[in-house]
Order: sequence, then structure tokens, then C-alpha cells
Amino acid sequence: MQIAILLYDRFTALDAVGPFQTLNPLPGAEVVFVAEKAGPVLDDTGSLTVVAQKSLAEVTRPDIVVVPGGPAPDVENEAVLDWLRTVDATTTWTTSVCTGSLLLAAAGLLNGRRATSHWLFLDHLKEFGVDPTGQRVVFDGKYVTAAGVSSGIDMGLTLAGRIAGDEHAQAVQLMIEYDPRPPYDAGSPEKAPAALVEMFRANGVPDQGGSAASRAGSAYGEGAGARGSAAAAGGADHQA
Repeated sequence: MQIAILLYDRFTALDAVGPFQTLNPLPGAEVVFVAEKAGPVLDDTGSLTVVAQKSLAEVTRPDIVVVPGGPAPDVENEAVLDWLRTVDATTTWTTSVCTGSLLLAAAGLLNGRRATSHWLFLDHLKEFGVDPTGQRVVFDGKYVTAAGVSSGIDMGLTLAGRIAGDEHAQAVQLMIEYDPRPPYDAGSPEKAPAALVEMFRANGVPDQGGSAASRAGSAYGEGAGARGSAAAAGGADHQA
């Protein structure tokens, strides 16, 4: 069973690595990272490189395709879109994480289907005739889409359970010790401070070069006043 994980310039690393970590243990799995050209591909921070072992032309019949997202996936890249359309004809599962669903949608694969994406980009799915939903993992036929970034882990585990059974997926979850207890309860727009949500809605996804988290915290602090600044500083100290 070949699992192809697509890479492209400025992809988000966890979008690709989360599913890799959870799908790689599947019995008989052969995971291959693919890109337009084989070789190193930079992530959206510009500081992490993942090597694509094969080019798109070399991977023609994967059983599972995983499309990670990024701050600005190129929905007009015909080389990538044509590859997605071609391999989708024979895949068992076609999946995405975060804004990767925009690439599937741009390829025409999600037309009339339910799908999810990063919360900031859900409305963009409508432009491609997709029915957006804020669910963390969405199954619609053989198409599986995951919401923002970390949800790729959930998607991989859920799909692993569908393929190899609950016990296998539970074993994977146990061995990666996936038992999240985040230090903050701000992982969705429904739970995060309203000012922070509005700041991102107004300004979009921050450029990931350098310390995006620090810049986001500073912007939030400026908008929320001294109290917000103190909270942002505390968050930066915690991450350090």
C-alpha cells in the first residue's frame, strides 16, 4: 500500500508529518514524499527542509494521497492539480490537512462534497462548489479532509482505524503518546480570546519567517492593551 504525501514550497510541516507518523505504521505501508521535482522542499517557516524522494511523474498509482496545507497553497499550479486528478482516479483514499483541501477543491475533486479546512479558509471552499464544515475530520466517500494543522494527527488515526481496525489505531495512538492536554484552551475560534480571533480574521495568516508566534502575540497585545500584552509575553515565555 503506497501512501504519497505531497510537498510543495511553503507547506506546513505538521500537516505532512502528523499523517506520516500515524499512517506509516499501517501493515504493508510504503510512505513516499513527492513533489514536482525530487529533492529538498522548504516548509512555510523557511527553516525546515523535507526531502521529496520522488517526483510527481514517478508516483502514478498511490493507494492513499495526503495533501498538506500551507499559508498560501497555489491553487493554480496545474502540474499539481493535474497530478491530483490523475492519481485520484485509482486511489482508495484521497485526503488533505488544513488548506490542502483547497488544492483538492481546485482540482475539482470535492465538488458538491462536504469538507473542512483551517478555520480562516473555510469560506474559500465555497468558491469551488464545496460544502464547508467546521468539523475536525470529515469523511465524504473516499475523501477525508482535516481541519487546521494538528488535526492531521486525528485524521491519520481515524483513517488508520478504518483501514486496519480500532486496535491498530489505538496502538499507534499509545506509542506516539497522543493524549493532548494543551496548556491553553484557545485552539479554536470558539474558544480563543475574541480579540485574537478578530486580529487573525483581519490580518490573515502571519508570514511564518522568523517568529510568527511572537509577532502574533505582539499584535494581539497592541490591540488588547497592557493586559493583553502581559498575557502574550507570558505565552512567549512558556514557549521558550
